[in-house]
Amino acid sequence: MINKIGKITIYVNDQEEAKKFWTEKVGFVVKFEQEMAPGMKWLEVGPSEEEFTTFVLYNKEAMKAQNPSVSVGHPSILLSTTDVEKAYEEMKENGVEVGKLMAMPYGKMFSFNDQDGNNYLLREDK
Repeated sequence: MINKIGKITIYVNDQEEAKKFWTEKVGFVVKFEQEMAPGMKWLEVGPSEEEFTTFVLYNKEAMKAQNPSVSVGHPSILLSTTDVEKAYEEMKENGVEVGKLMAMPYGKMFSFNDQDGNNYLLREDK
């Protein structure tokens, strides 16, 4: 029935600022970008060209105008890496606001915030 997670929408205040955060600080690539209407754009980013799952960076105000009943609150998102310590150091060097690197019985992880203050968790999966 369902065989993949395709897209996760993150509602952002400024799409260009969000694009810069995800591409310049976190190392993602722009997978798709297209104007939908004047002042509206569809923008997807992902970890690589090969990765199927993407984040859709969608403007909060545009969504509120299209459908006022939609919650533009942030989903809980866990991202994966095979080298959490390297990712932690690289994100710190890139100016990302990161939490403490934690070692739990089930793996190492840390939280970080994007340009709008949304919180994510990066976990090591080997």
